Formats: sequence, C-alpha cells, structure tokens
Amino acid sequence: MKYRPCVGIVLIKDGLIFAGKRIDYKSDAWQMPQGGIELGETSRKAAFRELKEETGLLRKNLEMVCETEGWLKYDLPTELVPRLWGGRYIGQKQKWYAVNYFGSDEDININTESPEFCAWRWMKKDKILEKIVPFKKVVYESVFSQFADKVDLQ
Repeated sequence: MKYRPCVGIVLIKDGLIFAGKRIDYKSDAWQMPQGGIELGETSRKAAFRELKEETGLLRKNLEMVCETEGWLKYDLPTELVPRLWGGRYIGQKQKWYAVNYFGSDEDININTESPEFCAWRWMKKDKILEKIVPFKKVVYESVFSQFADKVDLQ
C-alpha cells in the first residue's frame, strides 16, 4: 500500500499557531490544518485551498514563508487503515508550509461546507505537541524543527 499525498499548514499569528479540535475524534485531539492534494494540483495551491476549506481564510491576509524539505510520512494505526480513504493508504506523506496570518480572528470560520473542527485556538507549539494524536507527533516535531530558524514560534 502507499501513502496519501497531502499538505499541512503551520498557520502563525504573533508567534502562536492555529490548532483545531477534530470534529470526528471522541478524545481531545487537536491538529493544524491539513488535507489531500487533488489530481493535477501543486502542493502550494493545495495548502491555500485547504486553509480556505478548513478556516475560511483567503490568500489576501496570508503570507507563505517556507516549506519543509521533502515529504514527511506517518503511518496510520492498523485499525484505522480500512476506515480511511477506502483502505487505499497506510498513512500520509506530507509537504508542510509555514504561513503568516495578518487578519483578524473574526475572519476565521471553522463552520465551513465540510467542517473538520468543532473548536479552534492559537497555541504554543509545545501545547500542540501535547494535543496531537500520537501517530502524528513525530511529523509535527520534525516540522517545528525544520521551521525553527525560519519562523518565530512560541
């Protein structure tokens, strides 16, 4: 089986990072915006599309700062494989982008057409690492490490 290509976005405002509480998890699972890359779409374009789909944000208040080198992969827990994406993938390979946000919190709308989050907040990176599902933690640590000298994260 293969990995599903997708993007992830570290959305930054004043050194804090946007995190959304997953609508489909019973536990207290929070994550940064992410999603699949559509056929024929660049990863950069997918990042802006995913931000719009998950937060309602438009490009006018966003500045893409940097991206991860190569793809970062994680494996899904075995019990999740048959339940996600028709069982076609064992995990995801992700290209991550750091994006500065210059707009107002009032412009963030998680009640979109297909909501993925039931709540959101600005968090410090250590708090996000505490709240992410365990199987994604290594990827998040790698993202924060790669972005450490490029963006100012609390």
